[in-house]
Amino acid sequence: MRVMVLVKATTDSEAGIMPSFELLTAMGEFNGELAKAGILLAGEGLHPSAKGKRVAFDGATRSVSDGPFASTGELVAGFWLWQVKDMEEALDWVKRCPNPMPGPSEIEIRPLYEMSDFAGIAAG
Repeated sequence: MRVMVLVKATTDSEAGIMPSFELLTAMGEFNGELAKAGILLAGEGLHPSAKGKRVAFDGATRSVSDGPFASTGELVAGFWLWQVKDMEEALDWVKRCPNPMPGPSEIEIRPLYEMSDFAGIAAG
């Protein structure tokens, strides 16, 4: 199964504070372990939401908002895309991850939809 592993933003990451050399080194080593295990499909850090845009959809109408966006705890500072056998394996790997932020932080794991998930939907 594929999972998206989301590193939640913090006040520091939204302020554009860069990680320490030690944290970058630890995360590089962790990413190396993921790659060696054949789990890592992709992974990147994201600029603060101040550099982003949001597009809201309402029928045919589109409206664009410039960042920064509120609710830092709901924003994403980085992500990985992993291929794992199940959610338990993903959880085991996340528990081994260095703390991705200088202080308290949170990582969310979400399974991706696969084509088999749509097998029961009839075209129509």
